[in-house]
Amino acid sequence: MLRIVTLCTWMLGVALAAGPARAQPADGYDYLVLATSRTSTMEREMNEAAEDGYRFEAVMGGDREVGDTELVAVMARDPSPGRRSYRVLATAQTSTMQAELEEAGADGYDHRGQTVYSSLFGAREIVVILERDEAAPAVRYDYELLATNRTSTMQRELNTAGRRGFEVVGLTVAETEFGGFELVVITRRVDAR
Repeated sequence: MLRIVTLCTWMLGVALAAGPARAQPADGYDYLVLATSRTSTMEREMNEAAEDGYRFEAVMGGDREVGDTELVAVMARDPSPGRRSYRVLATAQTSTMQAELEEAGADGYDHRGQTVYSSLFGAREIVVILERDEAAPAVRYDYELLATNRTSTMQRELNTAGRRGFEVVGLTVAETEFGGFELVVITRRVDAR
């Protein structure tokens, strides 16, 4: 378990260090917090916020005081031009998530965040937030989702994907259907087609 925590901490540090830094607006930041128990509602609310000039910043799934769970996203007013749209993917099955990521990547959606969330029906789902900037040049992405409960296997799979040009964009530890835990890493590369 210590190796998993160490790997997760290291990979999060690498991802955060590699992320683009934005200049602070002269008038500070204006945030919007969205919270819902339904992923479809989150996608709709994020797209409505984007129309009002907000951009995704962070996501987290967790428990509320009343024993229910909630998906929470933070968005910030975006002073840069552009029209962004969002997709929120959620599933408990990695094969389904892989297929949905491939479809979104072909439509030009870029990975922006991921978390684990307990749905209304009690399933532990991986939730992925994807963003497309309508004003930017068209780009297609290839995604590869890696999932294993062994850190040595993950390292081998990451190095194989890395040699093919895939970079790590997200990491979570998810509970499996059989009560175990697995590392779930999403990798991405720009589609060369």
